This record gives sequence, C-alpha cells and structure tokens, in this order.
Amino acid sequence: MYLGKVIGSVVATKKDEAMKGHKLLMVRPLLVDENKPSQLNPSSNTIICVDTLGAGEGELVMLAQGGSARKAEGLGPLPIDAAIIGLVDAVNILGEQAYKVNNS
Repeated sequence: MYLGKVIGSVVATKKDEAMKGHKLLMVRPLLVDENKPSQLNPSSNTIICVDTLGAGEGELVMLAQGGSARKAEGLGPLPIDAAIIGLVDAVNILGEQAYKVNNS
C-alpha cells in the first residue's frame, strides 16, 4: 500500500465496458522526507486510481497497485492497476504527526 494525495479527476467517455460507472482519480504518491521524517513530500509521478470510497480532491488516501488493487470489493474482474482503498485520518512517523485530516 502507498499514501497519496488526490490531485484531480479523469473523465473518459470511451473506455472498456467493464469500467463504466467507476470514478477515476489522479493521485500523486507521497514519500517520507529523508531529512525530516515527520514530513511527507510529493513524488514526481502520478497514478490514475479507481475510487472505491468517494475520495475528493486534496484528500490523503491509501492506494493499492497491481493484483492487490483488484482485491478491493467489486474490482476483481476490472482491468485496473491502482485503487483507492482507504481515506487517511492521520499519519504519525517516529512519534511525530505528519498529517491530520482537517474536518472543519
């Protein structure tokens, strides 16, 4: 599993029939900063993920890739490589809070 931030959405009106009705989001994976472990930094790549939980832009999510992504409920037969499988509330690294969701 990986942590990532939702940075946008993808709309494809023409796609594999099995993919109809599935929301696609653009996610930028996050990496722990080597010099300041309590900080999460965006990586340079982006991943298109099937959203299984109703995530929104700006949210921190957990994602799975490869065969693990297809183990999320209802995704088994789909031709996917990445799925959002969790909405993150908080991240603590080495006793320091690196992220906490803002519910206001």
